[in-house]
Parts: sequence; structure tokens; C-alpha cells
Amino acid sequence: MEKNSGPLSPHIQIYKWQFSSLLSITHRLTGVINTAGFFLIVLWILFLAIGPEYYNFYQKFLRSFIGKFILVGFTWSFIYHLLNGVRHLAWDFGYGYEIKTANFSGIIVLLLSIITTFFIWII
Repeated sequence: MEKNSGPLSPHIQIYKWQFSSLLSITHRLTGVINTAGFFLIVLWILFLAIGPEYYNFYQKFLRSFIGKFILVGFTWSFIYHLLNGVRHLAWDFGYGYEIKTANFSGIIVLLLSIITTFFIWII
């Protein structure tokens, strides 16, 4: 028997990128980002408990450009992950498996997450 030096299963380089692949990877990344964001919330509470000088320092950081960028990103990440989780829940019940429906629901989730984040930060 001849040994094959290639991979035993198709690799990511073989697959053609699709919109659903991007949404799936984004869902996983937002899960990691949400974990980091919740760490920032715990840090905020910790600084509040330590004393006003630490809390004021943290507040100054959150009011800076980088702090606001992080907060807006965390907001979008949380909303996207939540909406995409609802989409996955619909799949668990057997709805939305057709390619057209899955792509359409993915576009809806992406747009709604951006629009909702925009309105949260405008209000």
C-alpha cells in the first residue's frame, strides 16, 4: 500500500470560502471577545470597590478613544453573538437549513447587530 503524504480530510485551503463560513468564524470570535469584555466589567467593579482614584482612572480610560472603541466593539460583539445564537436555536428546532434561508438569516443577523449597536450608542 502506497503512503499518501496529503491530509486525510479536506483542509481549509481546499474549501471555497462562503458567507456562512465567515459568520461561523465570527460567532466563535465574538464568544472569545465577550469573555474578554466580561473581564473588563469585572475589572470595572473591582476598581469601584478598591477606591475612587482607581475608579476615576478606569473611567478616564473608558472615555478615551481606545476605551470607546473597545466598548462599541464589545457591544457589537455581544449583540451579534446573541442574535446569531437565536439563529442557531432556530436551526436546533429544524428551521432555516436551506442555503438561501441560512444566507438570508445571516445577513439579517449581521445588519441587525450593526444597526442595534449604532442605536444603542446614539441614544
